[in-house]
Amino acid sequence: MIAKVYVNFKKTILDPQGRTIRKTLESLGYKDVLEVRQGKVFTLKFKDNLPKEKVEEMVKKLGKDVLSNPVIEDFEYEVVE
Repeated sequence: MIAKVYVNFKKTILDPQGRTIRKTLESLGYKDVLEVRQGKVFTLKFKDNLPKEKVEEMVKKLGKDVLSNPVIEDFEYEVVE
C-alpha cells in the first residue's frame, strides 16, 4: 500500500520561492499564471497486509508530527491500494 503526503505552506504564510518561480514563469512568457505555491510530496510505502484504516491513521500522525510543521504548513494525503 502506498500513501502520498502533500505538504504546503498555509495560505497566510508568504512563499518567497513560489513568488520567484511565478516571476520566472512570467518572464518566460507564461503571463496567465497568477500564483505559484511550492511544496513537498512524500511517498510512503507500507506493508501489503496492513488494513487501510491503520495506514490512514499512521499517515495522519506522520503528516502532523513528522512531515509538516503545523504552525506554518498544511498537509493532505491519499492512500492508494
